[in-house]
Formats: sequence, C-alpha cells, structure tokens
Amino acid sequence: MADPSGASTDTAFDRCSNHSMSDPILVTGAAGFIGSHVALRLLDRGEKVVGLDNLNDYYDPTLKLARLARLEGRPDFTFEKRDLADRAGMEALFNGHRFGRVVHLAAQPGVRYSLTNPYAYVEGNIVGFQNILEGCRHHGCRHLVYASSSSVYGANETLPFSVHHNVDHPLSLYAASKKANELFAHAYSNLFGLPTTGLRFFTVYGPWGRPDMGVFHFTRSILEGTPIQVFNRGHHRRDFTYVDDIVEGVLRALDHIAMPNPSWTGSSPDPATSRVPWRIYNLGNGRPVELLRFIELIEQCIGKKAQMELLPLQPGDVPDTAADCEAIAVDCGYRPETPVEVGVERFVKWYREYYRV
Repeated sequence: MADPSGASTDTAFDRCSNHSMSDPILVTGAAGFIGSHVALRLLDRGEKVVGLDNLNDYYDPTLKLARLARLEGRPDFTFEKRDLADRAGMEALFNGHRFGRVVHLAAQPGVRYSLTNPYAYVEGNIVGFQNILEGCRHHGCRHLVYASSSSVYGANETLPFSVHHNVDHPLSLYAASKKANELFAHAYSNLFGLPTTGLRFFTVYGPWGRPDMGVFHFTRSILEGTPIQVFNRGHHRRDFTYVDDIVEGVLRALDHIAMPNPSWTGSSPDPATSRVPWRIYNLGNGRPVELLRFIELIEQCIGKKAQMELLPLQPGDVPDTAADCEAIAVDCGYRPETPVEVGVERFVKWYREYYRV
C-alpha cells in the first residue's frame, strides 16, 4: 500500500502474501546443538530447510560436522557456510532464497568466554542479529523466531523468572547481547511490522550438546577420573531443560506467529508483549535442580563418583534460575515432558556411544 504522497508503507505483514508455506525455513546455527535438533525436526515434518553455520572453532568443529552429517543426506536440506557478521554474505543468502520463516539460533555462547573475548559477542550476537533482521525486513519474512536466554534476568531475584518481569540489569556481556536482540527485534516489529518472537532458553542439555556446557564437562571428567570445578560449591539451582522439550517449544512458537497485544498500554507496559507483533517467552522445564544433585545423577548413570573442586560463584553467573512458562503454555500449548533423571540418562548414553567410552 502507499500513502497519499506516493511513499511505500508496506510492512512485512503486507509482503508475506508473496510467500507460501512451501518456502524454505532458514535455521541459523544448524551445525550447533539446538539448531541441528530443530533442523532435523523440521525436516521430519516435511519442511524445506536451509541451514546456516560458520563452523567456527569455539569448540571442536568435528562435533559440528558430525551434527551436520545427520542433516546433509536429507533431500530437503541445503547447507550454507556463512558468517552472520558478513553483511554482504548475508544479503546474498537472503537474495538467493525465499525464506518464509527464520529460526535464528546461531550466537556466540558462554558467560566466561565473554570476560576475555568481548568483541565476539558484539560481532556474532549484535551485528549478526542486525543482518538477520535486515534480511527478514527486505524479503517479506512471515515470522522471525530467535534465541534469547534466561541470562537476561541478571540481577533479578524473584523466582520463578517471568517474562512479565523487568530485565534491565544483565550480569554478563552475553546476557546484555541477548537483551539487545530483544530490543532490536521490537524496533523492527514496530517500524516494519515484522512479527518476531524471542525465546529465553533455560540451561539446555541433552545428546549432541556443547563441550563447554556443564553436563558434557562433568560426564567427560567423571569418566576420565579428572577433577571437576564446581562453582558456588554446587549450591546454585538451574532449570535444566532437555533439548527435545526446547525443540518442541521452538516449533510451537514458530507456528504461532507473533501478534499485537490489543490490551497493551504504554502507561503500564507489559515487558513480554507489545502493541506491535512482538512476543517474548520462557522455554524451561519449570523444575529447578541443585547442581550437586545434577552431578549426582551423572554419577549414578556412569557408576562412578566425581572428584570435585568446590569454588565460589564465577563473575557473571546467576545464582539460581527457574522458568515461569505459563505464557507459552497458554499461547502455544507448550508443556515440557522430560524429567531430569531421564534426560541425564539419555545424555550419558549418547556420550558413551559417540565417544566409544
């Protein structure tokens, strides 16, 4: 449509009619932990998927290639090796495909890594996200779903964490970059009508996970008989969420296109919704577990005790997390189903098989 001056006032909503449900879905971070699981589930339900990853060496690239190998034999899967921060490369990607929907899961992860490599978070998580937003804006994407993080709750102490809570006090650069993503997304939803949904993941674990994550590190160290560093002396609680439950939430959010909240008001603003097509949801298990208990479950699955070096809480770490998932349960029917006892057993089984331990 156009205004009387002749200037275009098209929004992403207006342009989305040019796309069909058979258009491919872009999944960034497709060689990553969550991204590879999401891409596989989308393929299993008959979607066409274009997977993007830069295959960097933040951790062992051979694990990324092994995840990718599970996807590359599928006829509806196409892989693009690109860097999110490469503006020209991302423009070429969007020009070369007609993405009806985008699932943006690629990011520079980790809290401790940000203490020594801060620019990696600006380039990967902010510049990269800007390139995704621009691609979606100019090519009529119907819905952008992106990974945020429970770390955005930062200094909040009211548990469980609710999407209706204010999150203006991040404790790490990683958390700040994820909060920035939510703000950038809102601006694009407001200015260009782009429907965006941010998902705050809570401590995801499971098969094909990242080597820098706790369950991976603990399992490897216990099997090898080497000591593990246990921060906060193991007394902090985490809302450990099994990867299959996370994937289910991602797909449900993807299918539920973000809509404006008609009751939203600027005089009493709800941090999770808006008068524009923008939504924020928690994706967690809702049953926090103390870290020492989590380690105990790994010990039971392996049949061997851990050697623990008990240390204080690390800078940037949040003492406790717990997810209030009521919003996505009501809107999308999300209900996590995997108890931590089952999830840990599945992870240890995968680890033994993958590494032939």
